[in-house]
Amino acid sequence: MNGIRPFRVLRARPLWIASGVITGVLALLFGLFYVGPNIDPAGHTKNLPVGLVNSDKGASAGGKQINLGAQITGSIKTSTASGGKIDWKVMDEKEVQEELGKGKLYGALVVPADFTLSVTALTGSSATDKPVRPQLTVLTNQSAGGIGSNIARHATTTAAEGASLELGEQLTAQAQAQQAKLPTAARVLLADPAAVTAKDGHPLDSHSGLGMSAFYYALVLVVCGMLSANVISGQVDHALGYTHNDMGPLRIHRPLIKATRVQSLAMSSTLMAALSLLMGTLVMVGTIGIMGMDASHLPLLWLYSVAAIAVAGIGALALLAVFGTPGMLVVTLVFIAMAVPTAGATTPIESLPAFYRWLAEFEPMRQIVGGVRSILYYDAQGDSGLTRGWVMMAVGLAAAALFGFGMTSWYDRKGLHRTPAGAEHKAAVSA
Repeated sequence: MNGIRPFRVLRARPLWIASGVITGVLALLFGLFYVGPNIDPAGHTKNLPVGLVNSDKGASAGGKQINLGAQITGSIKTSTASGGKIDWKVMDEKEVQEELGKGKLYGALVVPADFTLSVTALTGSSATDKPVRPQLTVLTNQSAGGIGSNIARHATTTAAEGASLELGEQLTAQAQAQQAKLPTAARVLLADPAAVTAKDGHPLDSHSGLGMSAFYYALVLVVCGMLSANVISGQVDHALGYTHNDMGPLRIHRPLIKATRVQSLAMSSTLMAALSLLMGTLVMVGTIGIMGMDASHLPLLWLYSVAAIAVAGIGALALLAVFGTPGMLVVTLVFIAMAVPTAGATTPIESLPAFYRWLAEFEPMRQIVGGVRSILYYDAQGDSGLTRGWVMMAVGLAAAALFGFGMTSWYDRKGLHRTPAGAEHKAAVSA
């Protein structure tokens, strides 16, 4: 006992400075990474992929064959009204359904087969007091993300309505030039001939969280790996005698078993890999077995879940081994603060500022979300995100191993041991 009162430590300026700098930087970075990219997703949107389908078979009018559907899709394709936010993909209906079913499109606009026939019926001899208004269909894709689907729906609906008004001006002018006598109802519809309706282009099951279950499931996998790394690292250090373990009012010490940093990381990684089997199983039991989340390809989902937890956990262990006590802050920034906003699940990658798009290329959450989304929503198709998920997890595991074991090996070679030479710990349990 040195007689100094414990609370006098609060007078120490370095304590306040160090704590203030660390917590302040952490708060600033979380604000920048978490809130920053989501403030104006519509304003940052660039080249959001949306399908454009012309199924119109055309019709004969005035002695010549015309195709008003081609005119509308061509007008939308070349229009600059979207300001580069939408990347219109011209394709047929089958291709659109395939791309929606892989999450590669956020929506689509479909011109029906009888569009020209329905429009010309408004001006032809068959025009009646009860004309039928042709339909343009906007397909949404909630499975690709709610914000992205909403941005695509708004842009597509606006483009379709604008194209309809443009076509209406042309048809009205033609009818006036031909001095055609049309019923009142037909004249009104001719000014804006197409009705725009929206429907889900890739419906999901009711227990899919409105397209968000894949994101939350992937988040659980990453958090399990990240937090388990902290637990496992601490338990290995306690088992080796490098740290004490508080169990309620008890403080337990174990005899020191000297181990190199490489050996400690190897033991922690082995434990993480083994326990990932348990955690992956229990995540599925909780989400699917107890809560009833819609899921298919269960063996594949289990394998992917185990791998994702193991990779996230070993990556976190590598950061903890290299950075020590500040490692958990680094882990939190890498696996949560920077990863969640760039996952492409809430806000599409195409709607993020450029810096965050760059982060999304390698941040772990995006890769894991893509694989889970493929398994849950897209029939586990490789090119719907599953192949990328496996490849990037393998790359991440290799990078974590090289960084973690490379740096700890260098520490060991430099003699930067965790305890001074000759230090000993005696087993003790004190109340």
